[in-house]
Amino acid sequence: WRKESKNLERFLSNLLFVSLFTGLPYSMKQAGFPLGILLLLCVAYITDYSIILLIKTGNLSGTNTYQALVNKAYGFAGYLILSTLQFLYPFVAMISYNIIAGDTLTKVFQRILGVGPDNLLIDRHVIIVCVTVIFTLPLSLYRDISKLGKVSFISLILTIVILVIVIIRAATLGSYIPKTENAWVFARSNAVQAIGVMSFAFICHHNSFLIYVSLEEPTLSNWTRITHASVLFAVFISVVFAACGYVTFTGDTEGDIFENYCRDDDLATFGRFCYGITVILTFPIECFVTREVIANVFFGGNLTTIPHAAVTVIVVAVATSISLVHDCLGIVLELNGVFSATPLVFIIPTACYLKLSGERWTHPDNLISTSILAVGVLVMTAGFVMSILYPQECSHGKEMLYCFPGNTSLYNNDRQL
Repeated sequence: WRKESKNLERFLSNLLFVSLFTGLPYSMKQAGFPLGILLLLCVAYITDYSIILLIKTGNLSGTNTYQALVNKAYGFAGYLILSTLQFLYPFVAMISYNIIAGDTLTKVFQRILGVGPDNLLIDRHVIIVCVTVIFTLPLSLYRDISKLGKVSFISLILTIVILVIVIIRAATLGSYIPKTENAWVFARSNAVQAIGVMSFAFICHHNSFLIYVSLEEPTLSNWTRITHASVLFAVFISVVFAACGYVTFTGDTEGDIFENYCRDDDLATFGRFCYGITVILTFPIECFVTREVIANVFFGGNLTTIPHAAVTVIVVAVATSISLVHDCLGIVLELNGVFSATPLVFIIPTACYLKLSGERWTHPDNLISTSILAVGVLVMTAGFVMSILYPQECSHGKEMLYCFPGNTSLYNNDRQL
């Protein structure tokens, strides 16, 4: 039981960290609040179903890794496509974590006494470079991911802390921030892009086989139970977070929810600090995944010391460089959700099952898998077209209008909160 509890904790932290920190309130703004909640529940169900289906298909085919499963189903071409997606998802996540660190920690340092507007500590570029050199790169150079094992527990605790802060601010600030026009409309035209963001939020398929084989009793029934418990708890937290974030800021909601809070809000500043620490600790785990993909494709699965260090430095340097020139988190989440997360959640698990199951097409699992596959292709195609035709605006780094004394009573009321 102790070992399975640890696996449940790892699975939960995988779901919870991403689901909270990838702009779910922003997805409510895109889809429309009522439809957004319904879509979030649907994506959670598909995630639950496809994670179980993935392991079920692995058992049917006698494979115990995602790569081996796809290779058996679709050959080397499928293996390369999966490897590309498995590289892109954590790599773009690394970019988003750098953007988050730059956004949040600059505002944290602004609240430190003596840090003025000309101080280097409030320059996001300086923050990103310092965080990379001092923290994320050294941690990313570890060869054994088990040395980062405590990160999952820390991330889980900080996730709960941040959720509490968002709930408190929804209760104390919501009534003072003007609601935007049509804030409660049922559906909006960017609903497909919102599904991409939600898919990015719930994806944990790349770690599923690792957690499954570490179970004391790696059976499908045990895996199903752990998956149901993890997804159920994660979707509860996600719905609460998405609802509280959107209800507070409605149409002004940013891709990074902490961009919405005023700079002189000390409670939000503490939340930003927790958020920044979490992304710094999680960055190396994503780097580990990208390095493993490169090792498997180009080095036969084994990196000696010098190639290990070289690949790590190159991957981190490229991700950092992109995050220095691009600072809009919402667009990053949309594109990663459409191009990486949607295929990994909707398309590949169901396509592999349909190829290997041997069941009749009228079998319920085949019918559900076909439906999910079709939805995935639709979301991926339409999401890409919508992202190109209707790119989202980004007000990164700007103090929101409601934070200024002359615009609302928020400033004076917040002093009393």
